[in-house]
Amino acid sequence: MTIHHIYAHTPSKNIPHCWHMLEEHLVETAKDASAFCKVFGAENAGFLLGIFHDLGKVNPIFQDYLLACNEGKRPERVPHAICGASYLWKMLLKTLQQNSHDASMAMCSLGHHGGLISGHKAATEGGKLDQWWRDVKNDELKKRMHEMLQNLPIRTPEPLPKGDLRRELYLRMLFSALVDADYLNTEKHFNQRRSAERGYWTRPADLWPIFRADQLRMMWKGRGSNINRIRKQIYFSCFRTGKRPPGVFRLTVPTGGGKTRSALAFALSHAALHKVHGFRRIIIALPYTSIIDQNARVYRDIFGDHFVLEHHSQVDIPEDGRQDENYLRQRFAAENWDFPIIVTTTVQLFESLFSNKPSRCRKLHNIAKSILILDEVQTLPIELLDQTMDVLRALVDQYGVTLVLSSATQPAFDQSQYLKAFDGIKIDEIITNYRTYFEKLKRVEYQPVRKYNTLSDLAMELAKPENTQALVILNTRKHALQLHKELEQLGVEGLYHLSTLLCGAHRKSLLREITERLDIDNPLPVRLISTQVVEAGVDFDFPIVYRAMGPLDRIVQAAGRCNRENKRPEKGKVVIFDFPGNTSAPGAYKIGTEDTKILLSRNSPEQLHNPELCTEYFQMLFRDVDLDKKGIGSYRRSLDFPTVAEKYRLIEDTLPVVIPTYDKHEGERRLQVHIEKPSRETWRRLMPFVVNLNYRDMHREEIKECIEEISPGLYRWTGGYDDKTHCGIQGIVRDPADLYLGD
Repeated sequence: MTIHHIYAHTPSKNIPHCWHMLEEHLVETAKDASAFCKVFGAENAGFLLGIFHDLGKVNPIFQDYLLACNEGKRPERVPHAICGASYLWKMLLKTLQQNSHDASMAMCSLGHHGGLISGHKAATEGGKLDQWWRDVKNDELKKRMHEMLQNLPIRTPEPLPKGDLRRELYLRMLFSALVDADYLNTEKHFNQRRSAERGYWTRPADLWPIFRADQLRMMWKGRGSNINRIRKQIYFSCFRTGKRPPGVFRLTVPTGGGKTRSALAFALSHAALHKVHGFRRIIIALPYTSIIDQNARVYRDIFGDHFVLEHHSQVDIPEDGRQDENYLRQRFAAENWDFPIIVTTTVQLFESLFSNKPSRCRKLHNIAKSILILDEVQTLPIELLDQTMDVLRALVDQYGVTLVLSSATQPAFDQSQYLKAFDGIKIDEIITNYRTYFEKLKRVEYQPVRKYNTLSDLAMELAKPENTQALVILNTRKHALQLHKELEQLGVEGLYHLSTLLCGAHRKSLLREITERLDIDNPLPVRLISTQVVEAGVDFDFPIVYRAMGPLDRIVQAAGRCNRENKRPEKGKVVIFDFPGNTSAPGAYKIGTEDTKILLSRNSPEQLHNPELCTEYFQMLFRDVDLDKKGIGSYRRSLDFPTVAEKYRLIEDTLPVVIPTYDKHEGERRLQVHIEKPSRETWRRLMPFVVNLNYRDMHREEIKECIEEISPGLYRWTGGYDDKTHCGIQGIVRDPADLYLGD
């Protein structure tokens, strides 16, 4: 077999005799990886990784493996990534005369199938790459790789950045670019039609005229409303601030001020007015899937489906070196965020930024040269904040990102002596006179804290005729279900429950139904008993909101669901209440609750309208909580990628479970389509019928009996699902939304 007849992949089923040649695959992957890395000044490093990543496939044993796969056999897997990675590592040591730590970019090649391992285990003397190179049994394969390299271009990589934390993120970005380039080139071989559909995306700057026209139409229709006049002022402030240079911005807008559209107005105008900078996409990260459903719908109404990607979860396909087509098709379902507008969760964004897995990291290089909007930024887990903010700072400083910190309850990251990552950073206020809008948009009255002896007492109050429309937010699903049951026994009308244990399709239907019943002109009874999932960004407009004692920012956010449109004859009422047993998870959430009690004891409820009280609250919280409780910084410095990924969790481990019965078994129909032909499209269609269950819950005996594994990492729920009283999955009392670390 000559060098020019060595294969990278078997033929596709569509073209059975067309093998994927290795030399072609290496060069094309190198070119794509180089283009991806050019955005952050690492084009040579990206090219080099592309050349070496599959070099080990010259191994005759691997070639026999491919031939057996093509004949329909199931041969034992033949590792290949370590071969090229070891060669690259040794070459970097010799050619660049650097120590092994500086040659650590070879780890990206080593992990492009199975994931990044720790630097100590991989790229040090005596590590995995060193051991492979020293093994004399591999000498013949080294010669074959050397022969292949004679036909391939080689480039000298750029120096790795100084500083251990910056180096760690840089390697993950290189890894992302390599994985995406490899996936895309492999996809091009196996599915030319899908490959041809990629790469035509409009840039955000080109979407600005569409948005501006839509915004002007909307403002014209609502020109008589006082609240719409305020939203108009906020919009024009966002538009004007877009002229400022790329960097870090803060969007402080009171709830109901039109933050969803105004943040996008800033981002699009910023992209249009800085075309030289070359912003490639806008990424909006939100804390809950319920807000994603809502915001994505707003953006699609403006731009259509082709420019907006809604991405909040995915099936984790086990990652290894298998080469059969069906496995590769499943891997291709992972998103690479090659869209002009991405709407995602903070969980998806940040757990990817700290991940070591190819499917999770694949998208990361596409964050470079983006405008990143962190909506409801106050929900970022406090005990992970130190490293979260460090990565955000690096994205701004080294990867051309403009960062927007958006919230009605700003944490004021730059005003704390306890948060070193934002020391010396300049944050531009998008709305310089934001305090005036908090005064103008006062739509509620905060009541003094009420004490109830039991939840039954609260239920009796909610059953009164004056409370036929009321929202109650509790700290745990257990208490929410308990109160729901009490009200059910009292026979109240319009009783609803909302948590993340409802599938997305059910949740969307429920949100629509509740919104219709809240119509001021035709009001119907609606008593919504919810967990925290409802309090950030959901466009409800209740006359009264009850919020269990909790962190101050959560109380203010809950108030945003009260008299939202300011169309009611009287101001809305926000009742903060407490009761025996109103416990919360240990950690930052509990500490935040105690700090809130202190602030409320020395301030009148009226002060909750004052944004300065939020600043004081967060400064207390940053003082009282360990902002790197898990010591992630030290693991990042030592390039221990698996441990970083393991410790950086915004929520506890969850697994996707399909709800097959909702909407007349529509979930089961979509599941069967996905099983038969897994793809990005079939997974997207299935997502509205998926609930992410806590990993620990899935191992309880009574829950295990209700779960059936469909494929690796994907399950079917066979237990009870309540869509009559809207309690969703039965038998589980913990809402995954309650499991944000630090809550």
